[in-house]
Amino acid sequence: MSPFPAYRPNRLSLGPLEAEILEILWQLEVASGTAIHEYILADIDRDLTYSSVATVLRRLEQKGWIAKRRVGRAYHWEPLLSANNAKVLQSHERLQEFLAASNPDIVAAFADTLDQASLDQLEAITQRIQAARQAQTNQESQP
Repeated sequence: MSPFPAYRPNRLSLGPLEAEILEILWQLEVASGTAIHEYILADIDRDLTYSSVATVLRRLEQKGWIAKRRVGRAYHWEPLLSANNAKVLQSHERLQEFLAASNPDIVAAFADTLDQASLDQLEAITQRIQAARQAQTNQESQP
């Protein structure tokens, strides 16, 4: 089971261009704004100004997704959490929103519409939760 990430960005929501640039940074690991801009423009069907990339980088920094460091005369940007950790946090937020907006009858009705593979996946999740809780209980009861 993936551990819950210790670090969490200030805001989890991402716009389409923010998500695209973050994906690029996960691939490149560290990159300048120019390198990110050139990466996007490598697709001949794309037309995006450098200033748009710079604005999105600043927004991602404000949201707590990335950090910059000065390298010579340029800034280099890097993600503050891995793609996997981001997926864990975003999934957790979606689950919390779903549970907050639903009552048990709605959740049960939703579950009735799932195919067998999805039901098997939910059962596997339930078993992992129960095993993790049992392990925690066992650990707490040891001196």
